[in-house]
Amino acid sequence: MTRTNTAGRDGDIRLSFEFFPPKNPDMEAQLWETVAELQTWDPDFVSVTYGAGGSTKAPTLDAVRRMIGDSRLATAAHLTCVDASRDEVHQVIEEFTNAGVKHFVALRGDPSTGIGTAYTPHPEGYENAAALVKGLREIGDFEISVSAYPEKHPESASEAVDIDMLKRKADNGATRALTQFFFDNDVFERYMERVTAAGITIPVVPGIMPIQNLTQLKRFAGRCGTSVPSFLDDRFAGYDQDPEGRARVAGEVAAEQIADLQKRGIHEFHLYTMNRAPLVNAVLENLGMQRLRRSAA
Repeated sequence: MTRTNTAGRDGDIRLSFEFFPPKNPDMEAQLWETVAELQTWDPDFVSVTYGAGGSTKAPTLDAVRRMIGDSRLATAAHLTCVDASRDEVHQVIEEFTNAGVKHFVALRGDPSTGIGTAYTPHPEGYENAAALVKGLREIGDFEISVSAYPEKHPESASEAVDIDMLKRKADNGATRALTQFFFDNDVFERYMERVTAAGITIPVVPGIMPIQNLTQLKRFAGRCGTSVPSFLDDRFAGYDQDPEGRARVAGEVAAEQIADLQKRGIHEFHLYTMNRAPLVNAVLENLGMQRLRRSAA
């Protein structure tokens, strides 16, 4: 499997982290504690999610400003086109750009009526993520990440349609793809074979989801179209009433997945942090990685 990722430090691992904007003061405190802790791993960049139809625009913008201004982290802002005209999207881009954003994660976004419901483009908006990427590229010289789906987007009619959408995003100017989380590395490798066959050359970065709670993860994965292999049930069996043991296994499982992907030639990973540092720390420590600096928090 041919990769285009650049080798990095710590056994050629390069990292990025995803956060979501806080909804209340307690969650805000947790976010900044997590950011302070995880920045010690020296990620290439971090990203902040953005709710459908701009539902989290203010908290996302506030978080992005603080990450850029106080933490000095290279920060990407998620951007969606759900329920928004092009002019409205352009206004959001301008606001983020004024805050110092040079990197966008361009997504169509989930329907505002909920995952699983039909998506209807705004009559004056961008019809999909490929069009949004093209619009971003026409506005400025941004770094543009997009999504990719090793097990196919739930709404795609086929794997071929799904790959075609990724190619359109790449052809329109995307510089990187970040995948939906997955747990079977063979699935990812077969996906990359299809990506390569389609002539897509941008880096495709595996999205890694450390498992905070297997039962909740299964429900979420079902909505995302992600399969949960039976070996995970075996690994977590007997730990329902043992949170410390469960956390230990979760750190081991994600670290093993990353280590196996490294053996297959992958060097860059995007971790979905869920705004919690301990499990992410455990994963990276299990891999033998070294922090570049300690948290002052």
